[in-house]
Amino acid sequence: MKFDGIIFDFDGVLLESEAAGNEQLAALLTDLGFPHSREDALTHYTGLSGPDFIRAIETRIGAPLPPVFHERRAAEDARVLAEGLAEVAGAVAFVRTLPAAWPKAVASSSSSHWVRTHLAHLGLLDIFEGRIFSGKEHVAKGKPAPDLYWHVAKALGIEIARTVILEDSLVGATGAVASGAHVIGLVAGSHCLPGHADKLRALGVKDVACSFDEVRSLIS
Repeated sequence: MKFDGIIFDFDGVLLESEAAGNEQLAALLTDLGFPHSREDALTHYTGLSGPDFIRAIETRIGAPLPPVFHERRAAEDARVLAEGLAEVAGAVAFVRTLPAAWPKAVASSSSSHWVRTHLAHLGLLDIFEGRIFSGKEHVAKGKPAPDLYWHVAKALGIEIARTVILEDSLVGATGAVASGAHVIGLVAGSHCLPGHADKLRALGVKDVACSFDEVRSLIS
């Protein structure tokens, strides 16, 4: 391997959650009187979570979100956690074929519970157990700050400059580039709109991969 370890973003890198989640979000906002297309949601909210996610929506719509928004989002999250979602094409096989001793972790803006539950659905929890990190839980400043990546590299016992990070969102890629790691922008998810690869490169992403086969070629 060209690097001493690998850090995966989760939503949109391993899990096909961004497309489904933003489609549901757009429909919900439209239903509540704030018209959004799927493309609007993907463009403005992908990679955000928690207060940053809510703030971005409220800033764009120019109003506080009503309580029913949070209730319906929570119900949808509960349904998805129970039923699971598909992998990003090739993700499971890619992870399974990495050397067992090669340091690897997930660094997500989502909660550890979300990540662990979906890793179990995908059959990958055994690979990442004990190496699941959340920007909501493990650092004071989550993405787009670089702090989460520094924290994960330290936990893995590797230098950030010798680490490769897989990111799909502009928010995540911004922090990954700032961390000093080698960043691969992954555009294999169905949520990646035309021109997304160019946007990642404009942020300083070194390499862009359209598939996990391309990722494998870049890291080995």
